[in-house]
Amino acid sequence: MVLIKEYRVVLPCSVEEYQVGQLFSVAEASKNETGGGEGIEVLKNEPYEKDGEKGQYTHKIYHLKSKVPGFVKVFAPEGSLVFHEKAWNAYPYCRTIVTNEYMKDNFFIKIETWHKPDLGTQENVHKLDSSTWQNVAVVPIDIADRSEVSAADYKPDEDPAKFKSAKTGRGPLGPAWKKELFSKTDCPRMCAYKLVTVKFKWWGLQTKVENFIHEQEKRIFNNFHRQLFCWIDKWVELNMADIRRMEAETQNELDELRRRGEVRGTSAADD
Repeated sequence: MVLIKEYRVVLPCSVEEYQVGQLFSVAEASKNETGGGEGIEVLKNEPYEKDGEKGQYTHKIYHLKSKVPGFVKVFAPEGSLVFHEKAWNAYPYCRTIVTNEYMKDNFFIKIETWHKPDLGTQENVHKLDSSTWQNVAVVPIDIADRSEVSAADYKPDEDPAKFKSAKTGRGPLGPAWKKELFSKTDCPRMCAYKLVTVKFKWWGLQTKVENFIHEQEKRIFNNFHRQLFCWIDKWVELNMADIRRMEAETQNELDELRRRGEVRGTSAADD
């Protein structure tokens, strides 16, 4: 058995804009998750083409010993909190798989995302069979809803309810901003439909850990997209060549930060 949920993140930007904004924000966020001999290693970041699908392939390693809740550390052997993330970005479709060599087939996280120019109203975008789809919980994420952000994660300068873009004029996002987008024909809109499948097969802990992972995925999606929107003036004028150059610079910087152990990432809250 696996636990599957679909998270829907609506944003006031176009699908084309988001491609640049997402990659910019990933590179920026990576810098804040590395240090102390932990964090993120980028092993590969290169174009790929397979079975008619082509895009950018990345392989990253996450070292998470200090960033997991206490109940996980209790049973996790030394060296087991190292995770491999392989991602195939064939935008507007993206697929990411996270695995762990210690747990092998007993653990994986799969995130499949379709980016569509709508307000999150499509059903079964990922074309699952009907029996699977009826067991998928749909979870809308409102990036302007302050109540969905923990006190530890909240940053006033990354609050879409307060931010106004100088370059695009978008924001601040009020309580009814998504409803208002229906009638605003001059403002772009899109939705990231993120289908998350979690498997954690460990007697006595499966349900607890799978639910915990989903809680963390929702938290990550919310915080990331709040940042992405509030950083729009930093990335909206960039192109893909700018992004690839920035990624190369970030990779070098991450390697150096890990060697020197200068930056600490965020931690998952203890349960």
